[in-house]
Amino acid sequence: MGISGFEPSFLVGLEAVQRVHGPLLAGLVGRRLTGFALVRFAEDGDWYADCPVVLDYEGIQVEICHWKFDELSIGWNTIDTAATIRGWEESELTPEWSHDDDRLKRCVGQELREIALLEWRPSGPDLAAGTVAVEFTFEQGSFHIANGLDENIIEIGEPDRNWVRHRPGR
Repeated sequence: MGISGFEPSFLVGLEAVQRVHGPLLAGLVGRRLTGFALVRFAEDGDWYADCPVVLDYEGIQVEICHWKFDELSIGWNTIDTAATIRGWEESELTPEWSHDDDRLKRCVGQELREIALLEWRPSGPDLAAGTVAVEFTFEQGSFHIANGLDENIIEIGEPDRNWVRHRPGR
């Protein structure tokens, strides 16, 4: 993707994500969301949802990226959002880091009250069963970053009833 520092390590399933990232995610509780970055195209401002969503909690940067139907990479303090995204010289589109997103802006400055790993458990057969999302809850609102079938999606408010909450362990 040409993102400086981005070296995803994709995991599948709640147990794997919980084991590798649970304590670090739990450690974000009590910190303020001080910034975020998404990749948008300079030409039209469209979000390039294949790229990681970067959230800054008072100097601890968490980088979330979904891939394929069930893979999730969570990185920590590796992506340089000040660096130019390279490797797109032959493309008609120019990806760049953006700090403009109304869904996330409303949470900036707020203390993280809770964090949860959400596991998709539908009542019937579903290709997305078992996928994992990360939910961030603040005093005034919440959002979660989930798998939108091979890309990230950001959803505001209460998650669908098919998501089961799990608290990351310390």
